[in-house]
Amino acid sequence: MKTPFLVALLAISLSLSACGRVRESRLNPMNWFGGSQEETSAPLGPVSDSVDHRPLVPQINAMTIERTSSGAIVRAEAVMPAAGWWDAELVPENFGRPTNGTLTFRFVAAAPVEPVAETNAAARTLTAVYTLTQAQLDTTAEVVVTGETNSRRARR
Repeated sequence: MKTPFLVALLAISLSLSACGRVRESRLNPMNWFGGSQEETSAPLGPVSDSVDHRPLVPQINAMTIERTSSGAIVRAEAVMPAAGWWDAELVPENFGRPTNGTLTFRFVAAAPVEPVAETNAAARTLTAVYTLTQAQLDTTAEVVVTGETNSRRARR
């Protein structure tokens, strides 16, 4: 009677001790994409057939990828030189298809129409998001968001 109980207790103990390793492994979908890393800008590829006159944001300050039930959300932030910038968007390059496992976005925004009085950094912060489907995630190993002077990269 004691032997089956001890074997079951030993099996449960061993399986629970493995939970710490699974939490930090690549098997856990919560850590498929790590934190972003800053890089210098690279040349841009084809974006789409339409013409977009919005300039790239000067510098990308943060980029995160948040998992959802149907894929992921790419979120990027930039602090602009002045308030009033609008129509911020992450525009996918290569028509939204990964190239060699890398999905690249351009972070663009429209300039203010009229000058705006100086404000704090929170009022000058722009956030843009892009929704990735599970099909895009299946072929993506890293995501790059490009600004004028830098880019941010998150790898699986």
